[in-house]
Parts: sequence; C-alpha cells; structure tokens
Amino acid sequence: MAENKTKPTQLSVTAFINAITDPARRLDAKTLVKVMQEASGEKPQMWGPSIIGFGSYHYKYESGREGDMPIVAFSSRKAATVLYGVAGARELLPKLGKYTTGKGCLYIKNLADVDHEVLQTMVAKAVAVTRMRGSQTA
Repeated sequence: MAENKTKPTQLSVTAFINAITDPARRLDAKTLVKVMQEASGEKPQMWGPSIIGFGSYHYKYESGREGDMPIVAFSSRKAATVLYGVAGARELLPKLGKYTTGKGCLYIKNLADVDHEVLQTMVAKAVAVTRMRGSQTA
C-alpha cells in the first residue's frame, strides 16, 4: 500500500508565505493563518512542501488505508488558494461569495471576494466536526 506523501515537515511556514510572489495572495495566506489558528487553537505547520496545516487527525478507510492529515489546511497555488477540510460546511457555501469546489476542496481566488465571517464560521465548524469524529473510518 502506498505511503501518504502529505506529512508534517520542519519547513518554515513564514518562509513559505514570504516566498509567495503575489502580494494579494501573500496577504490572503497571512489572513488564513490567523483564521485557521484561531479556529483550531493549533500552530501552523507545513505538511509537505506547500500545504499549511493546523492540528491533525487520524483516518482509516475500510480498505485498510490509514494515515494522518491536518484538521484544516490551505495552500496558496498559482490559480487560487486551496482550502482543505472545510467542504463539510456546504450549507454555508451560498453565503460565502466567489469560490469553486473540487473533490473535498474549496478554491478561492481572492479572499476579498468572500464573506470573512462566513469563512470563519465554516473553518470553526469544520474543526469542531473533525474533532468530534476523532479517528475516522470512511
């Protein structure tokens, strides 16, 4: 069985954010660190080379595959900022603003285009739900 490539690293979150060349995307990353840290109570940590995660949880699928992932996380990509772990609050999406979704991810091109209170609520809800589930079986 393949090993999970997304693991916590000792890479610097600050260095990763400071290396984001687009000033608006860099500011968005700093804002998301504050939002996710406040919601999770966890310090940011790099997961792999490009994901900033907060906390962790253990998952296990019926297939036997298991591993650890951040409770909530994001990555600043070229086309958009990708948020992981917040898709479970789908009932709030109509109030969020401009976004797109993918398989379990939320893509935001610019945080100025979304309602920050709704985003904060989504992140807080995602953290609470994941912690309530504890170790998951999917």
